Amino acid sequence: MLTTALIVVPFAGAILVWVLPLSRESTSGLALLVALAEVGLWLGSARNFDFGSEVPQYATTQQWFDELGISYAVGLYGFQFWLVGLTIVVGACVVGYASWAERERPRAYFGLLLFLVGSLVGVFAAQDLIVFYVFFEAMLIPIYVLVGVWGGPQRVKATVTFVIYTMVGSLLMLASIIVLGISQGTFSLAEMGTSTNDWVFLGFLAAFAVKAPLLPFHGWLRIAYTEAPPEVSAILSGLVSKAAVFGLVWIVLPHFPEPVEDFRTLVLVLAAATLAYGSVLAFRQPDIRGVLAYSSMGQMGLIVLGIFAVNDLGLDGAVLHSVNHGLVSAGFFLLAGMIEARAGTGVFSELGGMAKGRPYLATLVMILGMFTLAVPGSTNFAAEFAILAGVFDRGWGYAAIGVLAMVLAALYALRLISAILHERRGSAVREDAGDLVGGELILLVPLVAILAVLTAWPAGITERSFPADEPAAFIGSQEGIGTP
Repeated sequence: MLTTALIVVPFAGAILVWVLPLSRESTSGLALLVALAEVGLWLGSARNFDFGSEVPQYATTQQWFDELGISYAVGLYGFQFWLVGLTIVVGACVVGYASWAERERPRAYFGLLLFLVGSLVGVFAAQDLIVFYVFFEAMLIPIYVLVGVWGGPQRVKATVTFVIYTMVGSLLMLASIIVLGISQGTFSLAEMGTSTNDWVFLGFLAAFAVKAPLLPFHGWLRIAYTEAPPEVSAILSGLVSKAAVFGLVWIVLPHFPEPVEDFRTLVLVLAAATLAYGSVLAFRQPDIRGVLAYSSMGQMGLIVLGIFAVNDLGLDGAVLHSVNHGLVSAGFFLLAGMIEARAGTGVFSELGGMAKGRPYLATLVMILGMFTLAVPGSTNFAAEFAILAGVFDRGWGYAAIGVLAMVLAALYALRLISAILHERRGSAVREDAGDLVGGELILLVPLVAILAVLTAWPAGITERSFPADEPAAFIGSQEGIGTP
């Protein structure tokens, strides 16, 4: 029941926020209280979580449509537990940021944020394909509204672009789910066998490629990340993209062994191209959010490389880097919003010199920048090293592209830091634009603190994501891919 509670609490909070006629302050306070209660519930669930179990923890299974083999089935393996935790922690910071930013129509806004968090938790906890699809579609609804109503000047274009890409991917996935479930006689991920149908495999792959996004399914990325409110961009980059990680790890790899073997080279090439292309474009962007958008694209390409290496190092590194990227990306988008609130812009040509008199801002930009460029010893470095070592078994060229991308990441991260903090003070930077205040620090410091803990102990995730710490063997036991 605990997994169900993690899903229900944000939904119940959203309903309360929508129906109670509270003031702006009370509405944001209630939403933040619900988000913090969710954090407490997740932390409490860690006490008795058996990371070595070969069955999902805190599972609930309830028959839904017996004739179709559909059931409400949710539960958590280790890697799902970390993705749910990432969602809940980032969700609390996002709700806190929205409260600080004083969004218009707060009842609608905070309700949609909580609904989005609940939907994402449902995505990552699903053990049935129909349940997965219901939550997958549910998470898109608040995104459409949040971007379309509270976004920037081009919010309508951003929403339409996002809708077109996601609807095409969702329809392909729905067709694949129906064909796979009917052919298997069940939609349960635990009871379902394997499939050799290339078209069904490609339907899932296309849907998850849009979410990641992989080249050439990234057309919605730049405008959506730029026009969305900063906290929504943080969710898009840090959390929504991880739906692709879950889908590839727990739907595609276990249930399509032959298509994975047949199309592995194609996916690895697309992932490597995404990594290189995203890193190059990130270096060329003229503004903070542009750098973060294409940096996110590149990092997701790296994660997909680890997943399709289908060995212990690659999969462990992919899960760790999913958490790392979610924390760093969300933190940087929130920080970008704070900078934009002070300067009125995120364009580099109008920024500069913000380090002077703003020690907290400068420190956080530097720390998050260091994690972005994956300095040796950091949790990002550990994850990237594991992924590159894993994908090396599939071909040294993929690892070489990964190393080149790490160099490019250092370049765009240093350019980002320099453009914000150093150089000559830009025209948009006022002398009276102060440093980060207590409320802003409360939102960012926990994310940095978690990254620091993972830097000291990355094995806390890599050794606790799959049973017996053998991800390839565990997934291989479901479908027969195994290690290379």
